[in-house]
Amino acid sequence: MLRIFKNLRTKEWLMGLACLVLVVLQVHLELLLPDYMKEITALVTTGQNETNDVLAAGGKMLLCAFASLLTAFLTSVFASRIASNFSAYTRKKVFDKVESLSMEEIGHFSTASLITRCTNDVTQVQTLIVLGLSALLRAPIMAGMAMAKIADKNWQWTLATGIAVFALLFVVTVSVAITLPKFRILQTITDDLNRVTRENLSGINVVRAYNAESYQEEKFDKVNDALTNTHLFTSITMSVMIPFIGLVMNGLSLAIYWIGAIIINDAKLPTDKFNLFSDMIVFSSYAMQVVMSFMLLVVIFIILPRASVSAKRILEVLDTKQSILDGDKTEGVSGSEGVVEFKNVFFKYPDAEDYALTNISFKANKGETVAFIGSTGCGKSTVVNLIPRFYDVNEGEVLVDGVNVKSFTQEALRNRIGYVSQRAILFSGNVIDNIAYGDNGVNKAGEAEVVKALTTAQAMDFVDKPEVGLKGTVSQGGNNFSGGQKQRLSIARAIARKPEVLIFDDSFSALDYKTDRALRNALKTECASVTKLIVAQRIGTIRDADRIIVLEDGEIVGNGKHGELLKNCEVYRQIALSQLSKEELDG
Repeated sequence: MLRIFKNLRTKEWLMGLACLVLVVLQVHLELLLPDYMKEITALVTTGQNETNDVLAAGGKMLLCAFASLLTAFLTSVFASRIASNFSAYTRKKVFDKVESLSMEEIGHFSTASLITRCTNDVTQVQTLIVLGLSALLRAPIMAGMAMAKIADKNWQWTLATGIAVFALLFVVTVSVAITLPKFRILQTITDDLNRVTRENLSGINVVRAYNAESYQEEKFDKVNDALTNTHLFTSITMSVMIPFIGLVMNGLSLAIYWIGAIIINDAKLPTDKFNLFSDMIVFSSYAMQVVMSFMLLVVIFIILPRASVSAKRILEVLDTKQSILDGDKTEGVSGSEGVVEFKNVFFKYPDAEDYALTNISFKANKGETVAFIGSTGCGKSTVVNLIPRFYDVNEGEVLVDGVNVKSFTQEALRNRIGYVSQRAILFSGNVIDNIAYGDNGVNKAGEAEVVKALTTAQAMDFVDKPEVGLKGTVSQGGNNFSGGQKQRLSIARAIARKPEVLIFDDSFSALDYKTDRALRNALKTECASVTKLIVAQRIGTIRDADRIIVLEDGEIVGNGKHGELLKNCEVYRQIALSQLSKEELDG
């Protein structure tokens, strides 16, 4: 738990020190109040009081109370500032860490869990810091100083206070021990609730199309009930402490006055009786301060278990060792720009038993168009995902510009690549922001370059409309565009980067044949010197490629031009005949 506070910076530690000083001052001021109360009680009970003396003592009490209020306010301000800064800094660190993780590590946590860890878990720790600085610091200081005040008083009163404190600690310890395992489960169930909600929202069209609302509601209710029941268990268990604290406080007050009555009754002299009565009033106040201190600790103990679990979950992300590490090269071999080569590559996904790719070897020269085709699950997308190092190979080498991709810095490697994913991804903002994205930048890809890229990607026909335009709004996920429009905008983003290698991972699937052909012709003209790697399912998309690589069960079973493969590769021929007639193929 304490390791999470390494995220506090020097500024926060200084404010924390200021909180400590303010809390000590606040406790000192509050503990002065019973002393003035004793003075007033003595003046009243002895009958030797002057009104001015009582008013003076009362005025001092008011000043102490006001000063205590001011220090409490300042403590709360500093605590809130520390907690907010801590949360912002920790969220940034978690976000930056997630950005550096490979697909393997992200898959290990799951997207829903990472979102929960970056939001809900950080909030739990933030709440603990706020209450910790205002209550956790105050409680032991108050208890220690109050006990020091009453240590030299009557031993019977001290014993009664000690018994009350012991009873409180026993109940708190038992309650925390019972609820801590449930708090660990609580955050996991929160992950599940987040996952179910995200799945429902992202697939809402499918849910409605299949009239599956009741099915989704059942899934949500199951997770929601589990979360509710766990919350109820922890809340009910912890709620036992609140009435028990009230019982202890009232019982302690009764014990102090009962013991006090016996002691006062046994006193012989009237002055002794008056002094004992004053001591009893003061001791009662101090004893209540001690119990209240432990009550504040109870509040912390209610929050501490869940915050502790959240801190561990945050540290799990921050402590994750990256499997994909940067090399030290930023430049490739001169004369090998745009060349992509696989040498005897073997690859299997994490926790998988079988290899997804087996002994893959090919070379794509500068300006060539190399296409990959095969049945679903044959490893086409896996091949192209190894080039930008979304995963690392188990055996063999992947070379870009004549250098093993592991030797490049990830930034230098990916700056050479224009990548269009299988699922078209757009970000909220406007069209020009999405095309001049990331390292493309508005400086590197100015408006003229954006327009050129959109034209090459055959996207200007809808972007140029008055209701869209370069400043046209792009909603979250690009949901205000059709599938084909999103694909063309994603392709334009990759082209605007002016890369050495363009990777199209089945990114022509939503285009009609006319647009598909026009786009490929534009790529031949505008990106003639760029190496193009195309993953496709349609023969029409790749039949004009310089080379077509046919994959089956993770192995290369064909490598050549369209005509050659029709004659020599039965797998390719079967795929072609399933899509086109014999006359079309011959043509």
